[in-house]
This record gives sequence, structure tokens and C-alpha cells, in this order.
Amino acid sequence: MSLDVSMKDLLESGVHFGHRTNRWDPRMKPFIFTERNGIHIIDLQQTVQSLEKAYNLIRDTVAAGGTILFVGTKRQAQETIQAEAERCGMPYVMERWLPGTITNWVTIHQRIMELERLEKMRDTGEIDRLVKKEGLLIEREIKRLLVHLSGIRNMKGLPELVFIVDVMRENTAVHEANLKGIPIIAMVDTNCDPTNVDYVIPANDDAIRAIKLMVAKIADAAIEGKSMRKEEDLEEEVEQPIGEDDTRQRSRGRIQLEEDFDDEALLGKATLQKLADSKREKDAETTVETTETETQAFDFDDEDEEE
Repeated sequence: MSLDVSMKDLLESGVHFGHRTNRWDPRMKPFIFTERNGIHIIDLQQTVQSLEKAYNLIRDTVAAGGTILFVGTKRQAQETIQAEAERCGMPYVMERWLPGTITNWVTIHQRIMELERLEKMRDTGEIDRLVKKEGLLIEREIKRLLVHLSGIRNMKGLPELVFIVDVMRENTAVHEANLKGIPIIAMVDTNCDPTNVDYVIPANDDAIRAIKLMVAKIADAAIEGKSMRKEEDLEEEVEQPIGEDDTRQRSRGRIQLEEDFDDEALLGKATLQKLADSKREKDAETTVETTETETQAFDFDDEDEEE
């Protein structure tokens, strides 16, 4: 499976519409195709190429066990960011970006742990034993924390990649990711500065249909990466137990041979009898040789006496 998007899809979603020419950022000039009726038109050839590059990067990163953080807090993007991030099982930020989400992750993680502690108090009924005012304060705190942390509560650490809709609005997220050296993939409109974005996808970041199309493709890449990782894990599981079972069986066989069987069971009566007969014959031959040697020695003594 690879990126499945056509130029027709992009045109119908309005991905090519930029901002008015008087609101543009000159640093976006390489990504602009033309100007029409006072509006910049984005070069969709570059959009497709950039999207394909981002798709492959996300797929390979997730296949290697990486995490992608979806970020989009503007009204047009909130619902899509949440739906697509949950579809591919990735963390997301759809409300206000909490300063320090990346640069001060330890503190953010402590707040997540606090949220889980308060939820446990509520679920176990412990909150009901408190004074009514204290219970209401805890409920209010749970709601407040959920608004800001629900999308990242399952994130175990810093993400490997950050995907952003509208880098101008999410400038704090861009700054924090840059400080931590985390690569950024972003939808960048004609009024934005692309210099702080590692993987620029030139696109209309205001139209809901355009946002839905682009975010869905990013989520598809993450899903494909997860399926690749599952296939690799299954192959390892299939190979590993076979070797272990063989080793266990061989080990059990050795133990059984050492503990359960005597010489008769292993060699058989007939073989043992042959070994015993062979030993007796050897002993007899040794006795005869010894006797002959003694006789010869006796004869030599007699000859010496006669002389």
C-alpha cells in the first residue's frame, strides 16, 4: 500500500487555494504556481511530492515503533485532528497547546499522573467520602485536565515526529519541537514561514475539506506503519517458539536418558552379555600370557643352574 491521492482529489478539496497576494510570505514563493484574482495558487505538483515524502517517512517511523503527535487547535481542524489521530492510535493536541508539552515533558507527565489519580478517586467512590465542596473541586479539576491532556495521556514519552496544521497558529509547538530536534511535518499555507518546518506540505490550511484530506492521508500512513510492525512481530513470534520448543524437547530428552534409563534399558541384554563375554575372554587371555611368561622365566632359571 502507498499514498493514494490524485490531483483531482486535491483540486476538489481546494488544497490549491492560498491567501490573498497582499498577505503572502515571500519565503513561500517556491511553492506558489501562479496568482489568480488576487489569490495565490499553490503548486499541487509539489504538494503531491511533499505529501508522498511525508507519507513514507511517517509509515517507516511508525513501523519502527515511533510515535506521531498530531497538532491542530484551530476551529476548522479540531474535529478532524481528534478523529484521525484516534483512528490511527496516535496522540494529539486539539485544544490550546500547553507550553512545555515537549520541552518540559516531565511536568506534563506528572499532570497526567495526577489526572489518573483523581479519576481513580472518583471511580472507586473515594470522592464521595469527602466534603461536598472538595468533591466538586476535584470534579472540576478532572474536567480541566481532560480538556488539555486527554489527547496525550497515553503518550509515553516525546514523539519521533510532529504533524502540524497551520504553523503560524501553532508557533509555540514549532518552537518547542525545534528546540528538542524533533522533525516537523506541516501543512503550510502561503501566509506562513516554512523555514522552521522540516517537511513542508504546501496546502490550504483553512478549508475544512482540504484539512480532512491531508490529515486522513497522514493517518493512513501511520496505520500502514502499524500493520507493517505487527507483521514483523508475528514473524518473530513464529520463529522464536519453534527454536525454544526444540531446545526444551532436547533438554527433556537428555534429562530422561540420564535419570530414567539404566544400562540394560539403553543397550539391551544381548549387548551386555556380549560385553561380559568379551571381558571374560580378555581376562582369560591375560591370565594365559602371564602363565606363559612365568613358565619361560622358570625355564631360563633351570638352564642357568645346569650351566
